[in-house]
Amino acid sequence: MALPDVRLLAIAGPPTVELPALMDACRAAVAGGATAVQIRVKDVPAASLVQAAASLVATLPIPVYVNDRADVAWAAGAQGVHVGWDDISPAAVRTFAGDALRVGVSVGTPSEAVAALAADVDYWSVGSVYATATKPDAGAPIGTAGFRSLAARAPEGMSVIAIGGITAANAAEVIEAGACGVAVSSAIFSAPNIAQAARALREVVDRALSA
Repeated sequence: MALPDVRLLAIAGPPTVELPALMDACRAAVAGGATAVQIRVKDVPAASLVQAAASLVATLPIPVYVNDRADVAWAAGAQGVHVGWDDISPAAVRTFAGDALRVGVSVGTPSEAVAALAADVDYWSVGSVYATATKPDAGAPIGTAGFRSLAARAPEGMSVIAIGGITAANAAEVIEAGACGVAVSSAIFSAPNIAQAARALREVVDRALSA
């Protein structure tokens, strides 16, 4: 099941960890052109995270995804959940949520691509394409050649999103390598003007997709 619009998936998380500030940052990113947001925070009480995610679901006109916490995504009425290979399995998510939640996984190696092919998921997040400080455990950058190789393994119709070190300066490269969109954290949320940063990225992605 291809995702509706993942041209610019804004991933909100540390260094902004106070939930009210994080929610405001998400709204600013959407105002600038983000087509989806993903909440990626840890060590926050589930009830607080559900409340924060639900507030975004109720007020934003775009899909909201939650990282790792399928229970939070489900309770908040979010559109999807992104799970890592050490988190709850896609099969377990399907057991209690069915198709109500879109499920995504990270793909950074050929073995993860094989696992993703065997899983019931809606999108692949492929990378880290470039070096990133946002996720220290992301592994060595795979570059656009590595991205292209892994993306080519995805089944027809699968949404493949590029992640890892994506900026306005390199976003066009990953679109040209086959990405249907980009997942971006620090280039948006560490910018002095979040909306402006999202707008710049969206313009680059839109141009690349229409080329």
